[in-house]
Order: sequence, then structure tokens, then C-alpha cells
Amino acid sequence: MRQRFVLDTTAITDAGMRMKEGCESLCECAHKILDLIALARLKLDMSCYIPYPTVYTEVVSFLKRHKCDPEIFVKLDTWLVKKTPNRYEVTIPSIIFYEYISTVRGRINKGRKIAEEFIWESSAITLKALMEEKSKEDIEREVGSLIGKFREKYKTAMRQGILDSPPDLDVLLLAKELSAGVVSSDVGIRKWSERLGLRFIEASKFPRMIKEYLRMMGHEVDVELPEVEEVEEFEEEEI
Repeated sequence: MRQRFVLDTTAITDAGMRMKEGCESLCECAHKILDLIALARLKLDMSCYIPYPTVYTEVVSFLKRHKCDPEIFVKLDTWLVKKTPNRYEVTIPSIIFYEYISTVRGRINKGRKIAEEFIWESSAITLKALMEEKSKEDIEREVGSLIGKFREKYKTAMRQGILDSPPDLDVLLLAKELSAGVVSSDVGIRKWSERLGLRFIEASKFPRMIKEYLRMMGHEVDVELPEVEEVEEFEEEEI
């Protein structure tokens, strides 16, 4: 049976994958994974999809921010199949919506409690500082440090393990539509892939999986990387 995979942004940009593959930069690793995908397409008839335009735009923006060379965008457009999920036809069991709403409700309550805790703590710090006649700058510095801690804790409580963006949802919808595997390092995508009964592959393990397929089929798997040079400017494309 022909294998299909739907890639999340992290399938190209995952830091863990860079470490395992011995890449020094994101651009080098992106070249390497796209070359492996090209070999798998030609030798194994394996197809890798990327939701368009949501995830595709995200990946392109990420690579441009890291000043990757223009050749990488040619590979991206050549070897990844860009497809918009059929949002009108893909059916999702109602229990999934029920569980998702319950999860979101729980996160909202948790986020509210965290906010209340930090409001009380901020009030106590401010009151103490006023009683000690500290300057406005000292008060702002102390409260500013607390705000930084609040943002991190609130972000973890609200976003970790949950679908929080249209690209995340498009990955699951397209995988469901194509009966494809999901490639990602996102905890939320992994969790809801399992709920939907979709095959899930960790982004950091995907290159080695392709290499093993190629090896077992008797194909060479050494990928020669081109010289990767930083590009000072790369003209933005309208997407």
C-alpha cells in the first residue's frame, strides 16, 4: 500500500531532529530532510503532503527568517505535495468535539486561577514596595519580573497539549482525508492524532524511518548536502 504522510511545520524545523541528524543549522537540516523525502518519492513512491496555505506559509516564513538559500524553496515546492484539506467533507466523530470542548473549558479555568494568583502576588509586591518607599522604577522592575513568570506559566497551562491554531487543525484534517500518517513534534497534534486513530511519527524519528525503508529496499541513503550559505535578503513571495 502506498504510504502517505502529512507534515507539520516541526517536521522540517524540529530542534531534536537537527541534533539526531548532526546538522549545524536549521537550513542544513531542512535540505537533508527534503532530499530524503525526494529519494523516498522516487524510490519508494512515498508521498509527503503539506497543508496549503496554512502550514506551507508557516514553513516558508520560518525558513526565510533563518535566511535559508533559495534552493531550499525549490525543493519545498517540488517534493512536498501542497494540498488544502477538504474541510466540508472530512467527518470528525462528535465525541472528539465533546472532549476538545471539555479540555478547553478545563484550560480556561486553570488559566483563570493562575491569573488570580499572580494578581494577588503583584498586589502584595506593590504594597510592600510602597511601604518601603521604593521608586517607581524599582516597582516596575519587580512587577515586570513577575509578569514574565506569569506569561510563561499561563502559556504552558493554556497551550501545551492542545490544538491552538488553524495549521494544527489542517494537519489532522488532511491526514484524516488521505488516511495518512502525521509527522510532528507538537504535543497537541500528537494527542489529538491518537484520539482520531491516526498514525503518528515523531518529527525527530522521521528521517531515520525513511533511511530504514530505503536501506531495506536496497537503495543508497547517503544524502549529499549542498553548500548552505546565509542569504542576506530573499524577496518575499505573495502567498
